[in-house]
Amino acid sequence: MEQEKQPSRVWNIVRWIPFGLMIISAIVILGMLLAGGMIKISGWYMLQLIPPVLGLISLIVVGIYALIKKRKSKPVVWTLIASVISMLGFVLWFVPMAYPASLENTTPSVTIRLPADEVIRVAWGGDSITTNYHAAAPDQRWAYDLVIEPNYFSGSENLEDYSCYGVPVVAPISGVVVSAHDGEPDEIPSVVSNNFEAPTGNHVMMRIEETGTYLVIAHLKNGSVAVETGDVVEEGQVIGECGNSGNTSEPHIHIHHQRQDPTEFPLNFAEGLPLYFRDHDGQPMPVGGFEMDGETIVPLGDVVQHVGE
Repeated sequence: MEQEKQPSRVWNIVRWIPFGLMIISAIVILGMLLAGGMIKISGWYMLQLIPPVLGLISLIVVGIYALIKKRKSKPVVWTLIASVISMLGFVLWFVPMAYPASLENTTPSVTIRLPADEVIRVAWGGDSITTNYHAAAPDQRWAYDLVIEPNYFSGSENLEDYSCYGVPVVAPISGVVVSAHDGEPDEIPSVVSNNFEAPTGNHVMMRIEETGTYLVIAHLKNGSVAVETGDVVEEGQVIGECGNSGNTSEPHIHIHHQRQDPTEFPLNFAEGLPLYFRDHDGQPMPVGGFEMDGETIVPLGDVVQHVGE
């Protein structure tokens, strides 16, 4: 009887390549996540792309190979296990997870006043993904979306039906304007605009001299931006009005704090930093969130108002 031909040494090596690639990618990405800074951010996005795609391809190839050969081997078994584990990264595509940054260990933080004087409902805010969907994005890890009482979440397509629309937005701290942009149209509310060409819409971006960090204030009303790039603004100075420009679903004030200059680093690709509020009647980091009652949105976020001078 003719003996079964044994695999060559080269083929023995080749069979382990998919498994090896997945292990190497996992080690590299883990190292990037531990490195911190912009390297960590790159690793965060790679984690959501490279391992799951590599795992899926490996699963298909090795699965077909196993079916054709009708036998199992160590490379096949270990590659299948590694493929399934790698594909867990696909979960992040459908179930948002907060960017892994510690509120206590991330510095510097800044404490500012609220960007409007009216009674504010925090739509999104805080450290948890359940109260702040922005937390999945590194630069917006501690961002806020603020609306004005009493009219919001109504589903109206009329901008004037929202209390926030046209409300003066003030500089929450003194600083230098590194970018002031106007001219973007206000989107029709009640639907997500999906404006990815100008996601921040009309905005004012400021550099805080004390920390060398930056504030991004977005979605201002078309034609309302009252400052220019290079201006030195004082805390409490009107910089625009609440609008619905950019990637947004209804009039609100978006604000977040980041380390890198937002004119040099694209949205979603910078280090987000903690942001607290002072001189108001609530906690330093107010939280947001909502729940659904049938088709009705029930807000759960904190209600706060500036009480300083």
